[in-house]
Amino acid sequence: MKQPQILKITRKAASLKQKQKQQLPPPPFDATTTTLASEPVVEVSDRDSVQGRQHWWSERWIGVLESFGWRRRLERARNYVREGRVLTLEFKGNQVHAQVQGTAPEPYHVKLHLDAFSEEQWQYVIDGMAQKAFYAAKLLAGELPPSIEEVFTQAGLSLFPFTKFDIHSRCNCPDPVNPCKHIGAVYYLLGQYFNEDPFLLFQLRGKTKDEILQRLRHYRATTPSIVPAPPPLYEPPKTDASFCQYGQSLPPELVVLVPSGQPHAVLSVLPPFPHEVPSEVAQLMATLEQMYSSASLAACQLAMSEPPEA
Repeated sequence: MKQPQILKITRKAASLKQKQKQQLPPPPFDATTTTLASEPVVEVSDRDSVQGRQHWWSERWIGVLESFGWRRRLERARNYVREGRVLTLEFKGNQVHAQVQGTAPEPYHVKLHLDAFSEEQWQYVIDGMAQKAFYAAKLLAGELPPSIEEVFTQAGLSLFPFTKFDIHSRCNCPDPVNPCKHIGAVYYLLGQYFNEDPFLLFQLRGKTKDEILQRLRHYRATTPSIVPAPPPLYEPPKTDASFCQYGQSLPPELVVLVPSGQPHAVLSVLPPFPHEVPSEVAQLMATLEQMYSSASLAACQLAMSEPPEA
């Protein structure tokens, strides 16, 4: 059976379209939407250091950097750290100097620093930390309590970079974009350094570990501990012998004395008796109820009787 001419044309067009599709080159790589298969995105959980878990201040350092919009650019920098391409890293005052091995034979030189706080600003911070022995104890143990950021905030400062302009970095590689992957590798490696010694964060702001601890010890030694005074005890008002006395006799129609409707109400608040025989406990409670009923009736009779003449 001969196929219709329109069906042949349709099949021929589909065949040509398939051949053209096979001959087309692959679409250009778009770094903003696509990730190369050879460089997968590394999740935050892969940031664990060799020594173990990351402390909150180390995670915070990396999180702050990634919040500046550098996450995709820093992915390759993180691989640089894993590959050991950061050859040296040292602190010189509040500056960081590092050598990072790139694709060139010679390593690139990276410099990085944050704005150091002034002496007056540090005085506010140390005064705030010295107010509580908790901070000194944690710092001496090599830890940063999360509330330490509040001390800097109250002084109008930020321990971590507040904006990307707070970080001053430079690399002698030909990449015109900052941060380049060499600077980014130093960023990530600093996170591991901070994980082991949180005082390096303070050093980037201008104060070393010894300076801070010495100031804290001096402050605690010279400032007397203030013990809050106990609240005053209640003192009843001073009165004379006639205070709250009423010499007149009360009208008898204002006084109504009746026996209690529940003479054993006091017994209901007693705890269970520690006795093993329930029948004996029931017998004891019945006896006590009779005693309270008799006592209540006797009290009413005594109150309504005439008072004895003096």
